Amino acid sequence: MRFYEDDSIEAIYDISGGDLANGVLKYLDFDVIANSGKRFWGYSDLTTVINAIYTMTGKSSVLYQVKNMVYSEADVQRKRFEDYLSGNRASLFDFNYEFLQSNHMEGIVIGGNIRCLLKLAGTKYWPDMNGKILLIESLGGESGQIATLFTQLEQIGVFDQVSGVLLGTFTNYEKADFELSVYDLLKMHVSSSLPVATTTEIGHGHDSKAIVVGEKLELS
Repeated sequence: MRFYEDDSIEAIYDISGGDLANGVLKYLDFDVIANSGKRFWGYSDLTTVINAIYTMTGKSSVLYQVKNMVYSEADVQRKRFEDYLSGNRASLFDFNYEFLQSNHMEGIVIGGNIRCLLKLAGTKYWPDMNGKILLIESLGGESGQIATLFTQLEQIGVFDQVSGVLLGTFTNYEKADFELSVYDLLKMHVSSSLPVATTTEIGHGHDSKAIVVGEKLELS
């Protein structure tokens, strides 16, 4: 909150992840955040903060780990970020994707890390899913863990409300090379008419790009 209140700070980059981020939500002054021109950047467990900010204020945030600029893909990430700062947004934010179901989706993007997003379920911080594009990705999780998270989303009605699902990377699941893909698991929980797209460029990979949560996106 001190960062939000400090006029010398233009943007807030949180480099944490893991767990416990939802524990800070009760300490945030969402009126101050709503009236701020700053944008919050973070990923993983900060999915809880990013979606809470959107729900409580309508403001967008960026799902991105700024520490990617010192990891294994540092050179390309630094170039993307330099391009962004110089006004070329596409280098950091435009991503490749392909459709798995249907060929068009549009709506405001919500979501992020699937496990962390579901920490908000049943709380006042849970975003309105109606007409939204649901972005979901994951670092950990084998087939049972991913399937149970999809089941929870189905049981609380999310897949009946959203305009589409965008699958990011599911890092450990994909490394394990299971017989069923993440999409195979998802198909057990969604209508065949729901648009579903996938990208390898959003998630926990060191080469991952950024995406704005709380901003309209159109894919076709």
